[in-house]
Amino acid sequence: MKIDDCYQLGSLGKPHGLKGFVVAFFDVDDLNDYRKLQTVWLEMPTAPGKLVAYEVEKFQPQTDNKVLFKLKGIDRIEDAEPLRNAKLWRPLAELPALADDQFYFHDVVGYLVVDEELGELGVVEAFYELPRQDVLGMRYQGQEVLIPVVDELILRADQAARRLLVKLPDGLLDVYLTPSSPNDEQESDDDEPAA
Repeated sequence: MKIDDCYQLGSLGKPHGLKGFVVAFFDVDDLNDYRKLQTVWLEMPTAPGKLVAYEVEKFQPQTDNKVLFKLKGIDRIEDAEPLRNAKLWRPLAELPALADDQFYFHDVVGYLVVDEELGELGVVEAFYELPRQDVLGMRYQGQEVLIPVVDELILRADQAARRLLVKLPDGLLDVYLTPSSPNDEQESDDDEPAA
């Protein structure tokens, strides 16, 4: 299994108890979609890019994104400790199905962004997971523009046409295209010592 064929499901935290359980943090909307999880691939911090398959023995949800996890062959705290900070991966082919109006970020990279008023803007280059919200990155007139991923702005993905339909707020593009004000340049000139 290669990382390019997978999505990151989450990561492992510290061992829990003495019998090989670990705390896992899942980056998912609904843990119930994963209750019958049978296999995960781990990327150890000591071996970046290399995935190792593990069978899941027990899956005990604790909170919205936290799970107590037991992997086959990991039966003692000493076995679980080296798994700390490992990343959990799953095959892209096994992503849960989405409603018609939803999409996975990786599915729309390369899609043309089309605003309902401004028309074609640019191509989706990346998504960034920020502390407060996710944002979409696209190139527009030579500048990277970040668009918050919220229902009010991202309307829908047209998979057949490979287009992402958006409704940008007035002035969002101007923030990225407006050069710095003369006051900004004057402040930097004031910092230089006088001759």
